[in-house]
Amino acid sequence: MHATPRNEPPAPRNEPSTPGNEPPGPQTGPSGSRTGPSGPGPLAGFTVGVTAARRADELGTLLERRGASVLHAPALRIVPLADDSELLDATKQLIEQAPDVVVATTAIGFRGWIEAADGWGYGEALLRCLRGVELLARGPKVKGAVRAAGLTEEWSPSSESMAEVLDRLLGEGVEGRRVALQLHGEPLPGFVEALRAGGAEVVMVPVYRWLPPEDITPVDRLLDAAVGRGVDALTFTSAPAAASLLARAEERGMTDELLAALRHDVLSACVGPVTALPLQSLGIDTVQPERFRLGPLVQVLCRELPARARALTVAGHRVEIRGHAVLVDDELRAVPPAGMALLAALARRPGWVVARAELLRALPGAGRDEHAVESAMARLRTALGTPKLIQTVVKRGYRLALDPSSGSKYGG
Repeated sequence: MHATPRNEPPAPRNEPSTPGNEPPGPQTGPSGSRTGPSGPGPLAGFTVGVTAARRADELGTLLERRGASVLHAPALRIVPLADDSELLDATKQLIEQAPDVVVATTAIGFRGWIEAADGWGYGEALLRCLRGVELLARGPKVKGAVRAAGLTEEWSPSSESMAEVLDRLLGEGVEGRRVALQLHGEPLPGFVEALRAGGAEVVMVPVYRWLPPEDITPVDRLLDAAVGRGVDALTFTSAPAAASLLARAEERGMTDELLAALRHDVLSACVGPVTALPLQSLGIDTVQPERFRLGPLVQVLCRELPARARALTVAGHRVEIRGHAVLVDDELRAVPPAGMALLAALARRPGWVVARAELLRALPGAGRDEHAVESAMARLRTALGTPKLIQTVVKRGYRLALDPSSGSKYGG
C-alpha cells in the first residue's frame, strides 16, 4: 500500500501538487525492479515508510513514481467531524459569544468545520459570526478555503508561518481579547501559551481528534522494519503521527532500538518544523522541505537518499549500494536481504578480504554453517549480473574487486 500524509495539526499543511503534472510512472526493468522512462528513478532501490492517515495514496503514488517501494502504516486515525462533540461545543460557544479574532490554520480543517456546523444546523449562524470578526488565514490554501465559504480574511502571512501570525497578534496586543484558534489535531506548541501570557482568552476549536489506529498491526510491521533497517526513510506529515509511532515503540519496549535506527541509519523526513518536534526533542535529526507540501517532501527524499548511498568503482563498473537494490552501471539490480547484508559487509572495507566467519555474522539468522555464506554469495553474484564484482580468496573469504584507479582507498 502507499501512503499519504497530512500536514500537521499544528503546523504546515500538506496539500500537494497536482498529480496530473507528475512524470509517467515507473515500469519493470530486467531485474524486476522499477525504472522510469529514462532509467531507474531517484528513489529506485529505496524503501520508504509512510505514517500518514490522510492522503496516503497520494504520497505513496508520488514516491512510487520515483521508483521507491512504499510501506504504509497509518500511525493515527481521525474522528469524523460529525461525531466530535468537542467541536460542536466550541462552535456553539463561539456563536453565543463571538470572539474578537479567529485564526484559521488549515484549509481542510476550516472547510471541515464549516461543513460540520452546517450538518448540525449551525452553518449560517457560524458564518454570520465569522463575518463580524478579525479573520486571519495561515497561508494561501487556507485563504482559498475562507473565500470559498463566502468570507474574507483580514490578513494572511506570506511565510505560511504560525510564528508570523503570533507576532502579528502580539504586536497588535491581545490583552482582554478573545481569540478562537482552529486546531488541526492538537494544540500548537507555545502558541496558545504566548497568547494567554499576553492577556488573551483563547478558545480552542478542535476540528478533529487523532486516535490510535484500530488495527495496530501495520504500525508494528513498520516499527520492526525500521529497527531491522528494512526501510531507508520514514515520512511524517503530522506531529501526532510521529508522537504516536514513538509511543507505540515505547509500549513494545523497543524505544532504544528505534532511536538508534533513526539516529544513524533511517532518515526521518518531515513535512515541516512542527511535525519534526517530537523527533527532534529526542535527538533525532530530520530533513524538511522549504515549502510544507507533499511534492517538496518527496523532492527532499529524492535528494537525500541517493546522497546517502555508497558508490564504488568495482572491476571497472560503477556500483551504487542502495537500500534493497544495487545500481550497476545505472542498471537497477534487485538483491535479496541476505545478499545486501553480505554486500554491505564487503563495502565497509572495500578491497579488503572479509573472512567467511565475519560474513556469516552479517547474515540474518544464518546460524553457524559457513556454507550459508557460499549459498548467499552465489545468489548475490547472480543478482548483480556481474560475478567478477566479488572475488573469492581461497581459504580466506571474499573481497570486492576494487578498482585502484578509481581513487578509492582500500578499507576506506
